[in-house]
Amino acid sequence: MKKSESQQAGEYASLAFLLPASTFVGYAIGYLLDKAFGTHFLYLVFLLLGIASGFVELIRRLLQDTKEDGS
Repeated sequence: MKKSESQQAGEYASLAFLLPASTFVGYAIGYLLDKAFGTHFLYLVFLLLGIASGFVELIRRLLQDTKEDGS
C-alpha cells in the first residue's frame, strides 16, 4: 500500500527529531548515573550509546522505507 505524501512527510519529519532525542536521553541517563555514583565518565558512555542507537534506528527506518518503495 502506497503512503500519501503527507504520511511520508510526517515520517521524515520524525526522523529529524530521532537522533537529537536519543542523544539527549543517553546523555541524561549518563549524567544522572554520574551524580548517583559520584563518577565523571558515565555520561560519555551513555552519550555514545544514545548516538549509536539513534543511528541504528535511523538506518532501520530508511532501509524499511527503501524496501517498501522497491516492492
